[in-house]
Amino acid sequence: MATDAPPPSKEQHKLPSTEEFAAVQESAEFGELRRSYRSFAFPLTVGFIAWYLLYVLLSNFAGDFMGTKLFGNINVAFILGIAQFVTTFLIAWWYSRHAAAKLDPKAEAIKSRMEGDA
Repeated sequence: MATDAPPPSKEQHKLPSTEEFAAVQESAEFGELRRSYRSFAFPLTVGFIAWYLLYVLLSNFAGDFMGTKLFGNINVAFILGIAQFVTTFLIAWWYSRHAAAKLDPKAEAIKSRMEGDA
């Protein structure tokens, strides 16, 4: 038999006002959080889109190169296609580590202060 904890009451956390949200949004701490996110996410997004478009363009316009056999029935197109999946997972893993180390602590500090726990 499982025992359910009672739902948290609204009295535990103070709900911030619109003005408090606006003040936090304009704070240097929130600006640093945004910069940390953007300096990581934007370059990786642009880089991955460029890498993906290169793969698509090579597939469309460099058929001979993409069809070059490397070993057995494995060609350049297959290797680059698999590399697309590998880079997707690597970027997700890297972002997860970045968020846990740099973004989450800053966001939690802001959230705690907004809720009145700090």
